[in-house]
Amino acid sequence: MSAAPSSLLEPIAYEGTKPASGDDYTFFFDIDNCLYKKSSDIHGMMQKLIHKYFVTHLQLDDESAEYLHQQYYRDYGLAIEGLVRFHNIDAMEYNHEVDDALPLEDVLKPDPELRAMLLKLKASPRIKKLWLFTNAYKTHGLRVVKLLGIDDIFDGITYCNYAKRPMLCKPMDDMFAIARREAGNVPVEDCLYVDDSYINIKAAHRLGWHTSIHYVDPADPVPEKPAGTHVIRDILDIERVLPELFEAAPQKHQ
Repeated sequence: MSAAPSSLLEPIAYEGTKPASGDDYTFFFDIDNCLYKKSSDIHGMMQKLIHKYFVTHLQLDDESAEYLHQQYYRDYGLAIEGLVRFHNIDAMEYNHEVDDALPLEDVLKPDPELRAMLLKLKASPRIKKLWLFTNAYKTHGLRVVKLLGIDDIFDGITYCNYAKRPMLCKPMDDMFAIARREAGNVPVEDCLYVDDSYINIKAAHRLGWHTSIHYVDPADPVPEKPAGTHVIRDILDIERVLPELFEAAPQKHQ
């Protein structure tokens, strides 16, 4: 690990991290609690809607619903995976009552600083594509980036398809393979990735993705054992940990 940062909110680059010095990278971005701050409490609102779904559709008391919800999240990365697997629920109905029911318009506003940073990345000769990579269904993911005023910057999205069986989601290896394929059969050495999930970043790092940046909210402690190549405390810190992407570089081959 690198020397301790001067501030607990400083970004960290871990020992052995390679610079992004190529010229054909695809940068994968998680969406929730990554492109917007955790303090918006969208996660908290979603947890309440998920809890309500467990209580209403499985006819559980509050304590049992909370226990089962957390168990499915731990075991599968998504509560809906356990619901589909063991209770045969209608996944699209779940999406309608949970993700699509969130009052995002009351919380999310255009983020000019985020947009400016993404546009600089988009213009970098080292970057081929910017790609969304989420465990949400596509309606939620696209709704979020539209409200943030950045939907026109990304080249595509890989999402958890609630309508498919078996349901695949991060951190499953197959989900990372799907993302690379959908983004244009991107080699792992050309994959850059940022996510707020420790287990997702750990999976990408294990699979050999070139750069795996763990976005840790300023209110949360930095994990003692790193998940990937970097830790950032603000999404805008991407420019600080990967300055080579924002500097002049040789033009790509036509």
